Amino acid sequence: MRTFFCLLLALCSLVRLARAQAAMDLMPMPSSVEQEMGFLTIDPSFSVSVSGAKDVRIQHAVARFLDHLRHQTGITLLQMEVSRSPVATLAIHADHASKEFPQLGEDESYTLEISDSGAKLSAPNTLGVLHGLQTFLQLVQNTADGFAVPAVTIHDQPRFPWRGLMIDVCRHFMPVAVIKRNLDGMEAVKLNVFHWHLSDNQGFRVESKVFPKLQELGSDGLFYTQAEIREVIEYAAERGIRVVPEFDMPGHSTSWFVGYPYLASAPGPYQIERRWGVFDPAMDPTQDRTYKFLDEFIGEMAHLFPDAYFHIGGDEVNGKQWDANARIHVFMKLHKLENNTELQAYFNKRVQPIVSRHGKIMMGWDEILNPDLPKNIVIQSWRGQESLAEAALQGYSGLLSSGYYLDLNQPAVQHYEVDPMSGQASELAPEDAKRILGGEACIWSEYVSAENIDSRIWPRTAAIAERLWSPQELIDADSMYRRLDATSRRLELLGLTHNAIYADMLRRIAGSDNIAPLRTVADVVEPVKGYARESLAATEPTSLTPLNRLVDAARPESMPAEHFTKLVDDYLAGNGTPDSEAEIKSLLTQWRDCPVDLQDLADKSSLLQEVMPVASDLSALGIAGLQALDYLDKSEPAPDEWRTTQLARIEQAETPGPAQVQIMVATPVQKLVEATSVAAPASPAAQ
Repeated sequence: MRTFFCLLLALCSLVRLARAQAAMDLMPMPSSVEQEMGFLTIDPSFSVSVSGAKDVRIQHAVARFLDHLRHQTGITLLQMEVSRSPVATLAIHADHASKEFPQLGEDESYTLEISDSGAKLSAPNTLGVLHGLQTFLQLVQNTADGFAVPAVTIHDQPRFPWRGLMIDVCRHFMPVAVIKRNLDGMEAVKLNVFHWHLSDNQGFRVESKVFPKLQELGSDGLFYTQAEIREVIEYAAERGIRVVPEFDMPGHSTSWFVGYPYLASAPGPYQIERRWGVFDPAMDPTQDRTYKFLDEFIGEMAHLFPDAYFHIGGDEVNGKQWDANARIHVFMKLHKLENNTELQAYFNKRVQPIVSRHGKIMMGWDEILNPDLPKNIVIQSWRGQESLAEAALQGYSGLLSSGYYLDLNQPAVQHYEVDPMSGQASELAPEDAKRILGGEACIWSEYVSAENIDSRIWPRTAAIAERLWSPQELIDADSMYRRLDATSRRLELLGLTHNAIYADMLRRIAGSDNIAPLRTVADVVEPVKGYARESLAATEPTSLTPLNRLVDAARPESMPAEHFTKLVDDYLAGNGTPDSEAEIKSLLTQWRDCPVDLQDLADKSSLLQEVMPVASDLSALGIAGLQALDYLDKSEPAPDEWRTTQLARIEQAETPGPAQVQIMVATPVQKLVEATSVAAPASPAAQ
């Protein structure tokens, strides 16, 4: 009976969440939402009061909140200062202040109660207040009676304590302004860990005063001063976000060796790596001077970064320098290390006490997992839930990044369906499952610049943020996409450029303000997926290769293509309307004519030359689709020869070429052509 009652409560909670999804554009969806009758009006008299903890971060958060509310509504809010009077439109109470810098495991819960007469936001500490204010902003609607928020009671807390975004600033450097606006985006969707990937083969990005050649020779002059690092850490902390640094070792470390070649396992000289991939240079794990250097360096960085965790990377060491070094072979034999995996484990076992001595907890990618390391280290899994579960079973905490690699240009729904507790992790006993801390979205920057990074992170990361915050049972993709669209618009108001930069980049490619012909193509293509870009490149890309092409501007997920696919599916299912068929024909006609429309621009722009074959393929799809519609409207089966020819042409159009983009409307056009194989009933428009 007790089990039945618990199941009933869970079912009721899901029903309430489903209703909230349908009525509100909240993301991530809170754990409990109960909508009431009525609305709280937002007008110039809107005011905020704060009681309880005297934390300046709450004051700053309220100031940001009011700025966002003004921007969101266009209303001049007269309440310029936060009052401690309990009489206010929004009354905020925090029991106590959170830690000076956020820490893993702090209570992030809050309760938000809104009626037509006022709102109350209460939380155990500052972090809950920050999250509750973001939820309030998401509730703001433009109603028939003006701007308002619905009457609602929300009890909310995150599912996982570690909800991160990793940004690689080594392959391409990201200025402080870029980092800050993405921290604003993280706050908006309740992510709480900024994982800063700060060293790799292509660059060392932090000022070291102890070892200045690291940035002087290893960064091309593109690095963060220690003052800038502190500025970012403070900025993040104000938004409830931890900053975890990563300094990759013993591999992915060429940039270290440019200034300090004695750290490497082979003689120098070394240069900053311009290419992408896994390279041979690796730190020499057999020399005491390596660990003396790391002791001083980690000590300096541990003082700079206040977070308890220190990421040493540890991934993708190919061992070739170790294999070629006779002295290292002797060392391995002396220490009974049978292979390079054991040699790297030896390295990690010497680095971990250094990290610990400087007051930090070591973390790294899958490769550092070894039963001889202390159980307090954290494993970040790029390999998947099996690796994550294996670490948990051995007593190690971990977080998932496999399935959350944003640079692979996968659709939001694919990330949304990945759960840290799925697969082998779902089979863990409760005591082992607790060791899975959450996950991190990752943006590796081989093909990401300061210009287009926002479009590669947002809005898809909001779907991952929901997976890490909201109940696991929340899996409705249609609802997710609807709310993701609203979230994307809110992120624009924060200053993120994921939408604005699209038109700017197209103008540069076209060499003209007249981007309509180019946009016809760009709207329905996506960058190739996974790691296909390298295999399609005409020349080997490097960190100096401009990221100014169509593939760099095209969105990772084409919503116009999704819309066209739905139109076609409804049409073929008999659910179309005359208007929807007219829209299908209009789009097909635009695609048919796009090469002609683009030609004048292409004659004047080198960047458009590679787009013309894509436009030609899109034109072929337009022709095939229009002819297929003609057969279907007449209820006539098409000749087999025509259909075979068109299907072959569609396959050709679907295959990415040197432009490294894929046309996302090939499949729905293929469906139209395949539907002509039988005498179909006339469409609604023809009837």
